[in-house]
Amino acid sequence: MTDFFLQNQDIIYIVILSILLGIEVISHVPAILHTPLMSGANAIHGVVIIGAIIVMGHAHSGDYLALILGFLAVLLGTLNVVGGFVVTNRMLEMFKKKK
Repeated sequence: MTDFFLQNQDIIYIVILSILLGIEVISHVPAILHTPLMSGANAIHGVVIIGAIIVMGHAHSGDYLALILGFLAVLLGTLNVVGGFVVTNRMLEMFKKKK
């Protein structure tokens, strides 16, 4: 197990720094820009979902790590896209004229 971390130490550092940077950037986004950014995130996660499906399709039947990570990417990407559309729809409903 420690060999895995030693071999992939640079990648693990990059992922951790990316997470911290993402949290810092997202926390400083003004509320007025949230809906346009959510639409962009939906488009990006659509690409992530397609990529994950392709990875799962090309994975060998014994490569459980690729299958599990691909499944998680499809699941979490789908949840993000659906949640983004729900939030965007609710925000757009606020601007419609009331009957």
